[in-house]
Amino acid sequence: MSTYHREFRRSIEQPATFWAEQARRLPWFTPPTTILEYDEAGHARWFVDGELNICHAALDHHVEQGRGDQPAIFWDSPVTAAKRVITYAELRDQVAGFAGALKGLGVAKGDRVVIYMPMVPEALVAMYACARLGAVHSVVFGGFAPHELAVRIEDAEPRVVVAASCGVEVDRVLPYKPIIDAAIEQSRYKPEACVVLQRDQHRAELGPIDHDWTALVEKAEPADCVPVRGSDPLYVLYTSGTTGKPKGVVRDTAGYAVALHYSMETIYDMAPGEVFFSASDVGWVVGHSYIVYAPLLRGCTTVVYEGKPVKTPDAGAFWRLIAEYRVKSFFTAPTAFRAIKKEDPDGKLLGQHDISCLKALFLAGERLDPPTFHWLDDLLDVPVIDHWWQTETGWPIAANLQGLEPMPTRAGSATVPVPGFDVQILDREGELAAAMEQGSVVIKQPLPPGCLVGVWRDPQRFHSAYMAAFPGYYLTGDGGYFDEDGYLFIMGRTDDVINIAGHRLSTGEMEEVVGAHPAVAECAVIGIHDALKGQLPVGLVIPKDGFDGDEVALEEALIALVREKIGPIACFKQVLVVDRLPKTRSGKILRKLLRSIADGKEYGVPSTIDDPASLQDVHEAMKARSVGAAHDARQV
Repeated sequence: MSTYHREFRRSIEQPATFWAEQARRLPWFTPPTTILEYDEAGHARWFVDGELNICHAALDHHVEQGRGDQPAIFWDSPVTAAKRVITYAELRDQVAGFAGALKGLGVAKGDRVVIYMPMVPEALVAMYACARLGAVHSVVFGGFAPHELAVRIEDAEPRVVVAASCGVEVDRVLPYKPIIDAAIEQSRYKPEACVVLQRDQHRAELGPIDHDWTALVEKAEPADCVPVRGSDPLYVLYTSGTTGKPKGVVRDTAGYAVALHYSMETIYDMAPGEVFFSASDVGWVVGHSYIVYAPLLRGCTTVVYEGKPVKTPDAGAFWRLIAEYRVKSFFTAPTAFRAIKKEDPDGKLLGQHDISCLKALFLAGERLDPPTFHWLDDLLDVPVIDHWWQTETGWPIAANLQGLEPMPTRAGSATVPVPGFDVQILDREGELAAAMEQGSVVIKQPLPPGCLVGVWRDPQRFHSAYMAAFPGYYLTGDGGYFDEDGYLFIMGRTDDVINIAGHRLSTGEMEEVVGAHPAVAECAVIGIHDALKGQLPVGLVIPKDGFDGDEVALEEALIALVREKIGPIACFKQVLVVDRLPKTRSGKILRKLLRSIADGKEYGVPSTIDDPASLQDVHEAMKARSVGAAHDARQV
């Protein structure tokens, strides 16, 4: 039996013993005696009676062990022409100071703090400061519109909002304070205070509840780490659901810390003192796990990058960062390399940089399409590794484990399940699928440490969204299959959540926005294949009877409305006005069929369709407007 299979089998057959061994590698205030237990609903809970603090484990502990002078953060911001190196000791002191500032505003264990910041070191300081106090942070991506921020403020009910005065893009400066003010005005819940980090590129005008970050820290007393129970929440991170209301994924403290520490060694092959670079954002789960927490728990250095894969200044930006900071493992989304390939198809810019330090390239956030895999595999002399996970799991479900037993890669596959994840494929009847047979990808209980422990303030939604479809299993919402050798292939979502450049967004939420326009009678938003971003949304709209306005103006208005309500991150740029939508006799819009047409796939007319001619009408409309590959689709 191979090293991988031996470790995987032990993690599944003896989960409590396996994870107790991993837990002993962290610095606890009170080591846990109860490793695994189940709540009343039968969901796994890990290390419930242990006490620790993830800030202490990631910062104070390493300073005490002699790593105080080692860089914790390399910050690189080509959009502001700035760089900083922050050591472990300096970061600990900055975190303790800001934690004291939050404490002075009344933030205590269990309180929530919403963080709305760009990729600056202070974003990490704010997150660790919350953890230091035992407060629960909820980071919102800086590109989200006021409505989206308001929804999250209303749900999390934060005592304080922490923000920067602006974000800086390649071609513009985006003031954050007007967005925050509008969000607070829209929210029924009102935070008590807002702390603003003033940036030179744009200084915000402060209001009655606002505090200047620097001034607040200067008068604060540094705060010590507060012991928290292993099961206490560390953060709430909102992910798009199939309804308009986002789900607040709740992450516990100890299980997350144990899982991340294990993953850094086993999956990413990282040792203390080495440099890890994840090109993501702190607003997403990748940023939480592999920019903020995992590298520092392991004693590594993390690269915090405020820039893009291209145009900062060119498509060689990633190669420059890897060479300059001697990065050992690099992690980003496939869409980043599709953008790089578009601008530098022959990879000539790579030749300008010495990246001999790089040992592995990891990609996740969306399926790594075979053309991009082969382009990278031909370009680089290191393993190109597709690995698969979700906001809900917090760390990889399937990967090619470089620190345990590297395996040959296969295009289109995330390789094998990570120890702890009992991944299975079930057919429609809930029976185990055979090799090569596609079905619903599920994870048998217990979920390993680090996965979500609930949906914020909505336990019923946690159960119905993830656990109810197949009792005893967590439903990933993805479809896929195992091949004859046990390699896992993930083929895409089975619901209406689409993946845009690695970011999960709900088409249902977009439909809610489009459908609210007074001229719209009915609509559908589908995700179609896009060579660069993975998927893009397209809206199909039926105007209300009697509508005699300008269709072009309506389309432009709907695009602007989605941009306002959800944000430019939605990439909602194409709307088709149609006379009717194909539906079943029960009134369900045939979205899967619409996606097949838009993606150029052969399609048949289902027996349940109410009006077969509607399908042809929509197909012709898609072809006329050059939607996706609809011109190649044909009826069979």
